[in-house]
Amino acid sequence: MDKPGKSLVLFRAMADTDKIPDFFVYGEPSRSLEIDFMHVETVMERKSVHFGEVAPHKHMHMAQITFWYRGGGTYRYEDRSFEFSAPAISFMPSGVVHGFSVGANTDAIVISLADEGLETIHERLGAAIERPLFIASREDDAQWQHLDQLAHMTLAEYRMRDGESRHVLAGLVQTILALTKRMGRADAQQPSPSHALGVALRRMIDRHYREDWPVARYAEELATTRHLLDKAAREAFGKSVKAMILERRLIEAKRLLMFTIRSVEDIGRETGFDDPAYFSRFFRKHTGASPTEWRALKLDQQRPLNAMA
Repeated sequence: MDKPGKSLVLFRAMADTDKIPDFFVYGEPSRSLEIDFMHVETVMERKSVHFGEVAPHKHMHMAQITFWYRGGGTYRYEDRSFEFSAPAISFMPSGVVHGFSVGANTDAIVISLADEGLETIHERLGAAIERPLFIASREDDAQWQHLDQLAHMTLAEYRMRDGESRHVLAGLVQTILALTKRMGRADAQQPSPSHALGVALRRMIDRHYREDWPVARYAEELATTRHLLDKAAREAFGKSVKAMILERRLIEAKRLLMFTIRSVEDIGRETGFDDPAYFSRFFRKHTGASPTEWRALKLDQQRPLNAMA
């Protein structure tokens, strides 16, 4: 049951700090993530950290899918609260404040994935889930059985992890998101105008980041001011417009370095850097390694997994 009024007071009362915690996974400090980052675990694997009471927090660089397969409790995000019994599923985009209170016999499978990896899955789906969702069980809906099987397959595959797991996990998560999207069409919360503007900005950056547009051009195209656009970017994604543009260029550079054999100079041009030396300095500043060094490191990390296949 959704109780948007009273729940806002209760949810805020759970936080004992003036700043909402930003975690990597719950209880661990936020950190930068690789584009293909994914983490899968059960809620009760962190029982010693939260004891069933997960306080309001957010993840600024990754989204989470949580499939509740046993028990029940109260799930909260932003100003909404849901009393639920399993099965239930939630999708929380990065930056959304959420938390929950559950009983000792409750458990769920939590799939965390970097925003960049989520974008790739959304491209395959042909549409993005950009709003938070919480969907509780409905009678006579066989899709819950499918979600249960897929979530447990994802957990098992993550724990096994061999040379093919990256592809298998991406396929499983894509299917889970497709089913969640289908089930949650009527459950999505309408975003605030500022958040919607931030989402529109990200879409426009995806289309034009190679063209080196100034922030003023994005504001003009979106019929707003630089100030309001920057405010929207910070509300939706926790960073400035300029930081979002540079991050998108870096993401694409990493993708091309990891998944193609194109030259570093060619990749620099593809991502908007006509000067190879500047591209190398930019990449080193944000990763601690040159493009060539970073690519070699990633290849070395993948070789043991491929050898196991």
